[in-house]
Amino acid sequence: MEGCGQMTETVVLTRLDGVLEIRLNRPEKKNALTRDMYDAMASAFRQIDADPTLRVGLLTGTGDTFTSGNDIADFQARASSNGESSASTFLPTISKMQKPLVAAVNGAAIGVGTTLLMHCDLIVAARSARFVMPFTSLGLVPEAGSSLLFPRLLGTQRASALLLLGEPLDAPTAHDWGFVNRLVDDGELPHVARDIAQRLAGLPPQAVRETKRLIRHGPAELAARMEMELQLFREHLTSPEAAEAFRAFMEKRKPDFSQFA
Repeated sequence: MEGCGQMTETVVLTRLDGVLEIRLNRPEKKNALTRDMYDAMASAFRQIDADPTLRVGLLTGTGDTFTSGNDIADFQARASSNGESSASTFLPTISKMQKPLVAAVNGAAIGVGTTLLMHCDLIVAARSARFVMPFTSLGLVPEAGSSLLFPRLLGTQRASALLLLGEPLDAPTAHDWGFVNRLVDDGELPHVARDIAQRLAGLPPQAVRETKRLIRHGPAELAARMEMELQLFREHLTSPEAAEAFRAFMEKRKPDFSQFA
């Protein structure tokens, strides 16, 4: 195995035969994402595209959780300062990647942990994986183009249950619905995901890049939807509804939205 290209406390990068593995490494916080982690991942994606010796990215998490979504304390701090999402620069970067990105989902994927997967080219999930997008319960709206991409992939009714109600989606169902490519036992996840990434890395690189571009044709429409979502997300971050949701979360109580029209 080649040496680490970069290592931070919370994101670890490892190179192996043309694959850059990006591992979220904050298991004590269920890999909750901070701005620094978003920046590290975005930098890794740009590195993959720019480095001719890298062919594929592989994104996974440490421990029993892929990611629990945004770190609430970090999230609140940014919301109070400028109303921007910590992922505001990360999401355009992952959506514009030219080289393939494989995801190995090793447990719960919450919020952006699920929506970012729509920009991965292949998803391998452990049987313990679970996908949840609780945006409305937090007084927020979906992001990462999910309001466009999920109805296209899953149909309007299924997407409405996931995005409006925040209903959880287990890994077997996600596989049956076509959201997940491969469903494997938890212990097999690293081996299977790395094998798929290595297979991609061994293919003609230009043909792979052009095929990805053809599959994901229509970036202008997606970019417009992501910008619309981001604008609404910023507005809702500073809304009274979101403030109540975040207070309730921190106080470990059920939020009360009865006061809002």
